[in-house]
Parts: sequence; structure tokens; C-alpha cells
Amino acid sequence: MALEDIVILNEKETRAGFGEGIYELAKTNENVVVLTADLAGSFKLGPFIKEFNNRFVQCGIQEANMIGMAAGLTIGGKIPYTTTFANFSTGRVYDQIRQSVAYSDKNVKICASHAGLTLGEDGATHQILEDIGLMKMLPGMTVINPCDFNQTKAATKAIADIHGPVYLRFGRPKWPNFTKEDGSDFVIGKAQVLAEGTDVTLIACGHMVWKSVEAAKELAKEGISAEVINMHTIKPLDTEAVIKSLTKTGAVVTAEEHNIIGGLGDAIAQVAARNIPVPQEYIGTNDTFGESGKPEQLLKKYGLDTPNIVAAAKKAISRKK
Repeated sequence: MALEDIVILNEKETRAGFGEGIYELAKTNENVVVLTADLAGSFKLGPFIKEFNNRFVQCGIQEANMIGMAAGLTIGGKIPYTTTFANFSTGRVYDQIRQSVAYSDKNVKICASHAGLTLGEDGATHQILEDIGLMKMLPGMTVINPCDFNQTKAATKAIADIHGPVYLRFGRPKWPNFTKEDGSDFVIGKAQVLAEGTDVTLIACGHMVWKSVEAAKELAKEGISAEVINMHTIKPLDTEAVIKSLTKTGAVVTAEEHNIIGGLGDAIAQVAARNIPVPQEYIGTNDTFGESGKPEQLLKKYGLDTPNIVAAAKKAISRKK
């Protein structure tokens, strides 16, 4: 795909993609059950609850119990989707996830909204920036961070078809929606090459994918050819796509709405170090908590904006031997 072909179709909340996806999925899969910790509205569950009320469990603000209930439901062949904010989906219930879901290899889909800095005004206590690291360290856990509404909808439906625990991470604000409406460009574990390039590779996940597309367009104006990869599946990582791209460009920038310690950047660095060491620059929060503010203001303050990716790309290129 050429950069000029990547255009915004509209702006929608990624969490709304979950709401539509789970409703459509439930129509075709009677084993799908949704549990929530008092956040049905935030996950746009209205249509699902109205039509499939017998498959909806309101747990209240009892996230640990919700995870335990979900693990139990899998024993009866159900496919439980748990829903709460990313901070409460991981940090608050990590022991329950580790023991009752991951260690026990239960088919629980942990769906987490309001992740990262773009949660905005709720501030540092809710803006978890460590969750990708926490979840990808768990043996057997699949970790997915889709980039827009369409892809979140596709991922919500796709994870029902694989056995085992899944962490599906998405956001709160309206965001550029630019992938295929039918979700045909989403495959679990398969990186999406949005644009091919020769000078530097930009690998991003979640909201930072669109920022990377913007950066690539800015770099192109200066004659710099950037390859843009949407690494929506962080675990299992598409190592083949990473090695192929880094072999071609010889430099990489990783961009994530997450701490640079333990996230996507670390995963890419491991692949590079073992196979094709190249200069790497990181876009993400740097060992810090967030704060209250508007999403775009926070991304700018913490260095997760388009100009930061452009600058990182130039620095990575300058470090080539």
C-alpha cells in the first residue's frame, strides 16, 4: 500500500468497535458471554445486553471476582469476555489472571478499554502504561492492541476463534479510523505492512499507528522513505515481518502508548538483537506515570506525537554505520 492511499474514513472510539464486534459475534456464537465490572456503558454494551441479557453478567466493582467467574465459565464451554478499564483489567487483578487464567490455560478474553495516556482527564491512577509488559510476560497469553475502530471490531470477533487467554487493549477517545471496514486486513499474529519503505522502519501499535502514518508522510516530504508496520499483535510477535523489514531498512523506531520499558519496543529489540542488530529509537513514556489532561496535550508533553516520531526516525537513520 502507498502512503497516499492511507486516509481517514471517519473518527470513532476504538472501544465502540468492541461494542459492535461483541454484538455481532454473539449472533453467531452462542457460547460468548460478557462480564463487566460496572462499565457496560463505557464498553458500548447496550445492544448486546438488550438482545442477549441471559449471557450478560453485571459483576459490579469486583474485578477479581469477575476474573474468577470468567475462569469458571470456561469449564462449561463458555467463552467469557471480561470488560473493565485497562488499569483494573491488569494491575488490580494480576494474581487472579496469573493463577486462574494463564496458569490454568483458561479460554478467557480480557478486554481492556481506556488504556494509555489518551484516557485523558482521569489522570495517572487510571492511565496504566505498564499493562502490555505485565500481560505479555504471562506464558500462553496473547496480547493485541488494535489501531482503530474497524480493527478493534475485527479483533473482538477473531479472538473467539482461538483457544486460550487473550488480552485485548483499546482506548477511550475518538481516533482516526482508516483500516478496512470488513476487518479483512486483520489476522492475529500477522503484522500489517501499511506502507513499504527503504530508509527506516516505523513499528507501532494502538493509537500510535496513525501517528506513525502521519510521521511517514512528513518524512516523505523530505525524501525519506519510511516503512510503516502496524504490530497489532504484540504476542505472538510476527518476528518474520520484523526481520524482513529491518534487513531492508537498517533502522527502526518503535511507537507505543506505553512505557518503553517492557512494551512493544522491548519485544522488537529482542528480535533485532538476536537476528539483525540495527539502530533503534523508542517512542513511549520513559519510566514515568501520566497526569490529567486532554489526550493530544498529553501525547505532545510525553513525546508521543508525530514530530517526535519524525525526529526519532532521523536519529535512527543517522546512527546507521
